[in-house]
Amino acid sequence: MAKKQPQSDLYSSLPKPFDPDERWHQPLQAVTQRFNREYQQAAFDLPPEVEAMPVFQEWNAGRLQARIASEFWQLHQPQKNQHWLDIGCGLSFLVYPWHDWGAYFYGQDLSAVAQEAVNSRGPQLNSKLFRGVERGSANQLKYEASQFDGVVATGISCYFPQEYWQAVLLEVKRVLKPEGIFLFDVIDPDSEMADNWAILETYLGAEVFLNPVDTWKSMIQDAGGKVMKVKTGELFQLFKVKF
Repeated sequence: MAKKQPQSDLYSSLPKPFDPDERWHQPLQAVTQRFNREYQQAAFDLPPEVEAMPVFQEWNAGRLQARIASEFWQLHQPQKNQHWLDIGCGLSFLVYPWHDWGAYFYGQDLSAVAQEAVNSRGPQLNSKLFRGVERGSANQLKYEASQFDGVVATGISCYFPQEYWQAVLLEVKRVLKPEGIFLFDVIDPDSEMADNWAILETYLGAEVFLNPVDTWKSMIQDAGGKVMKVKTGELFQLFKVKF
């Protein structure tokens, strides 16, 4: 197993769970720590057999994210003057072409490191479109009902049990306008990369759940949603959902 890294002051001072449900405390803390560490470019101490894996070498070279990231705008592009929320946004406002779209950006993320970085630089990039990043978990969105034309949640579904995402879907439905769009991706466990990527992420500090794609579609349907379109990537399947 990977050796445990000494906790920095940031990690040791992480708050109590973001919501009162203790079931999600451990995965929320693990995902927060895993991404804080990456954003801070801290070292990960991994066993040689993991570092020998091609997926690790791609990740370590900075090439993996470009291969697996879901370019959600290829399925549905935000429109000018629309209001969009990115859940688990990370540094997305600094990377994705929000200025070209002319859509107002709101974010929510677990990572204090990402929140601080984007809230610091976002207004410098576009003070009109950037509406700030809140810190919090996806099942407790800090926004009003029917506030958004679209919600994005990519690259994060794999870190939590589907029971957690049942609660997230209810929150997404609450903050979306009646004709709003939800862009959401899930791992295809049958993809060639899935097992090795899950091993890597586990050693990086966050367990990955490899659930069949059909169970995600059923869960969306049970929440009152309909999958309108699907885009298949190398690791993730991206859904366009309407409630």
